[in-house]
Amino acid sequence: MRLASTLAALVAAAATLGTALPAQAAAPALQIVKIYYDSPGADRRSNSSLNAEYITLLNTTRKAIVLEGWSVRDKTGYTYEFGPDVVLGAKKRITVRTGQGDDGTSSVFWNRRQYVWNNDQDTAYVRNPGGKLVDSCSYKARSTSAYVNC
Repeated sequence: MRLASTLAALVAAAATLGTALPAQAAAPALQIVKIYYDSPGADRRSNSSLNAEYITLLNTTRKAIVLEGWSVRDKTGYTYEFGPDVVLGAKKRITVRTGQGDDGTSSVFWNRRQYVWNNDQDTAYVRNPGGKLVDSCSYKARSTSAYVNC
């Protein structure tokens, strides 16, 4: 019982201070799970190479999320904003590919003609429609990998 009362006191104190306990932090509703920052082969800006560079997001909730107004951004400021009619099902993933293509239920396209994610290091940010930071992931490239799991 002593552990339970101590935990209850800590939770109450955290609530009073307006902070969450780090070990008990909830997963963000929309979480970055992977950034494939260095597409295979030479970086010649072909559409297939651009689309091999991507970021994958996961809906961690038990409900579908309407993604209209949500955004993905890199450290430089390149921003992708989800448009209308993009709904991500509960516990489902969506991949934002850098190049051009037709949006679907599992992939959407940034429609850029240049790369977004730096091959050496970068940071990805996800913001909700109100502009609040929901998740971020930073990486420094390793010679043994072209992607990072966040």
